[in-house]
Amino acid sequence: MRHFDHIDATYRKHLFYRHPRRFDRHDDPAVLAVALGATLYTPATRPRLAEDIRKAARRGVMSLVVCLEDAIADADVAAGEANAVAQLRALHASGDDVPLLFVRVREPAQIGALTDRLGDAAALVTGFVLPKFTAAAGAAFLDALEETAARTGLRLLAMPVIESAEAVYAETRGGMLDDVARLLAKHRDRVLAVRLGATDMSAAYGLRRPPDLTIYDIRPVAGVICDVVNILGRADGTGYVVTGPVWEYFSAGERMFKPQLRQSPFERQQAAPLRQRLITADLDGLIREVHLDKANGLTGKTVIHPSHVAAVHALSVVTHEEYCDAADILGVAGGGAMASSYANKMNEAKPHRAWAERLLLRAQVFGVAAEGVTFVELLEAAGSR
Repeated sequence: MRHFDHIDATYRKHLFYRHPRRFDRHDDPAVLAVALGATLYTPATRPRLAEDIRKAARRGVMSLVVCLEDAIADADVAAGEANAVAQLRALHASGDDVPLLFVRVREPAQIGALTDRLGDAAALVTGFVLPKFTAAAGAAFLDALEETAARTGLRLLAMPVIESAEAVYAETRGGMLDDVARLLAKHRDRVLAVRLGATDMSAAYGLRRPPDLTIYDIRPVAGVICDVVNILGRADGTGYVVTGPVWEYFSAGERMFKPQLRQSPFERQQAAPLRQRLITADLDGLIREVHLDKANGLTGKTVIHPSHVAAVHALSVVTHEEYCDAADILGVAGGGAMASSYANKMNEAKPHRAWAERLLLRAQVFGVAAEGVTFVELLEAAGSR
């Protein structure tokens, strides 16, 4: 699979200076973690789940979670399991291309039980999403994953979700995250990425983010994100990819604030109708939040609607200017400072090195935009199907 493969090949040549590389579920986890992009969650009870997955793949979705946890009612778990197994078995039999698939379970025993029920179709599953993750509860999930992988010979990866009350409350957060870091270190080869459950975090305070604010405006939750990145997202070799929290809106309601997208970038590309469509669907808020995710060390994002995917992926493409900066920084040994190739900033070889290394990994899977190609063009192309 490859990002932006759903775009016409001739137009891709116009868009990219360096094209995205291909990857598959057997690739290096460091590559897969960045390649996740916009991870689409879908309830396991969807009656046409297999077809939904096929459609998502055709729209450029590269990672998808079949959810047996909060997305379905407690009374529907057994039906959700049965439906997920039947639909994934049918999908496997069809031989169709699918995104990286994960299953979000409720309890550790589901990992082995679902893998066994899937039979050969378990080969479609890249891993499992582990909810309400703490050191105390998470050990059983990881042990079940290790046991299932050893027994079946499958490479099953884990994506723990930080969303419990212990992670939110100030008096328990630091110790809990330290304990999680120690636990994950014991299973480092199994951990693909750490996810953030902003909905549950907000629920701890009886809050819900409105569509015209970002999660970073919700200060109690923003503080949790900061601490998760601080402890679990470090660039010193101990950290993991931490993904952006869910954007849960896909239709606009009444607005209190002005739109968050400037007119001029769209006018330059003669794309004013695109700007209006984004505003109408409340996607200007999503775009703003993805910018803030990236600035705060997060990679990719949880989404709940296919219309969100193009914006996340367009913003994940490395700009030509960023690529030039990173190449200059990594091309220098022994430190020092230099003017950027675009002559608009200073690059420092030592302080900016970790940033440059991370950026070039993202460039591998999302590509580098051609000089002069803007986010607007990428978004318009990515959302064209």
